[in-house]
Amino acid sequence: MRLSTTEDPISAPCRAALQLFVERLLARSVLTDEEQKAVLALEGHPIEVRARQDFVPLGEETFFCCLIASGLVARVGQVKNGQRQITAFHIPGDMADLHSAVRPLGIGGLTALTDTVIVRIPHTAVRALAQRYPALAEAFWRDCILDAAILMQWAINVGRKDARSRLAHVLCEMAVRYAGPGREPLAEYSFPVVQEHLADATAMTSVHVNRSLKALRDDRLATVRQGMVQIHDWVGLMKVGEFDPTYLNADTQPDRQRRLIFN
Repeated sequence: MRLSTTEDPISAPCRAALQLFVERLLARSVLTDEEQKAVLALEGHPIEVRARQDFVPLGEETFFCCLIASGLVARVGQVKNGQRQITAFHIPGDMADLHSAVRPLGIGGLTALTDTVIVRIPHTAVRALAQRYPALAEAFWRDCILDAAILMQWAINVGRKDARSRLAHVLCEMAVRYAGPGREPLAEYSFPVVQEHLADATAMTSVHVNRSLKALRDDRLATVRQGMVQIHDWVGLMKVGEFDPTYLNADTQPDRQRRLIFN
């Protein structure tokens, strides 16, 4: 890993990543201008991580949260024989381990699937922000709930669906997440994974992934080729993947964004 040489602690990649993070928070929480500016003023340290490099090793205690500025990241677990299971993908704007601010001992590890830039934000800064602005503490809470919802759906996906359905679910989820809150799912998007990554995310072999991707392509549902995904039939892909985007949807109704009252 290589630290950025910029002298400005809030560098360009940091500013851009924090803006994406604020947009993610705003999809589920009501924040004042002051609260938004407080998040944007967080001081982070951009770090370049090469593809296939762990930047939060399994079980390691950390002192910072990792905000994804660019690239693609996986949360991973590992068994004794070295085999890994990907339990989530993280994209720009995700604070991949926001929960570590209150639980510093790593739950799983984080690895870069592509050349990636992450922004390290000290736990002390996150906790200070939550203490000063209770509404931000609640927004962070909601953000962690989204990650928990994704994890639950992935557990169902791996444990109860067939191969083609597992892949269809992942492709649908990423089409929604890459589009961003409140937008229509993308019919085409960059998804720089290889079959090994998809195998680790769906508990399949690379050979099985290859056959299942071919089946999706032959059925004119979706094509995955050279890091790009093209969805030919969104409704059909959702049906095959038994994909219901409700768990990803923002709580846009005012009563669902209601702040907790602190006396």
